[in-house]
Amino acid sequence: VFVHDAPSNLMTIGGNKEIANDVFFTRLGQRIIHILNTFTTSGQLYEVDMRLRPSGNSGLLVSSLNAFEAYQMNEAWTWEHQALVRARVVAGSSRLKAEFEAVRAKVLCKARNANELRDEVIAMRQKMREHLGSAEGSEAFNIKQDAGGIVDIEFAVQYLVLKYANESAALYEFTDNVRIIEALADAGYLDKSQAEVLSESYKTYRALGHRQTLQNAKGVVTKDALSEMREAVSNVWEALLERG
Repeated sequence: VFVHDAPSNLMTIGGNKEIANDVFFTRLGQRIIHILNTFTTSGQLYEVDMRLRPSGNSGLLVSSLNAFEAYQMNEAWTWEHQALVRARVVAGSSRLKAEFEAVRAKVLCKARNANELRDEVIAMRQKMREHLGSAEGSEAFNIKQDAGGIVDIEFAVQYLVLKYANESAALYEFTDNVRIIEALADAGYLDKSQAEVLSESYKTYRALGHRQTLQNAKGVVTKDALSEMREAVSNVWEALLERG
């Protein structure tokens, strides 16, 4: 996601040719994507996915921070707010970083109907399982997409942050799952055993996924390989979202 804080109705100064700020930042975004997509002898450097920008593929490549805030507060889907739980600034001025973090905090602390939030998170998770997970009756376990896998952990964590962020700023201080889980436990929104299951399972799944990626293998294991861990994660998911 690319954002800027320059007035959209003004022009650039100091270059060989003045152009509108919006045009400048759009071209800059295109240039950054081109650089990141560079093909090396080992393959593509990075695969850039711009679908999380406001309005997705139909939206502008770059938006002003004000427009980004307005979209997040008034138009964004719940899954876009879930993504904002993990959002962090990777490049830009310290001033813009602080401004973005203030917008992120405001959006995450937005008042939400707890039942509607739970239903929307569950519905999106079910949709992902159906489209991206293993086929019904399969003897494989997709460590990311299947029930009890990585995405269950991520969605449960994001659900809790969106539900309780307006009560505790510690929940959105960090953007990595492990420290968010620790913050949720410290604040009393996860009990010690739930936090341990989610944290240790997440680290195990990620380590396994990284090893398989390095071996050019898919993130899939046999159905019984991680059955106890998968069941433990599913139990936490059900306790937090389906019975909570």
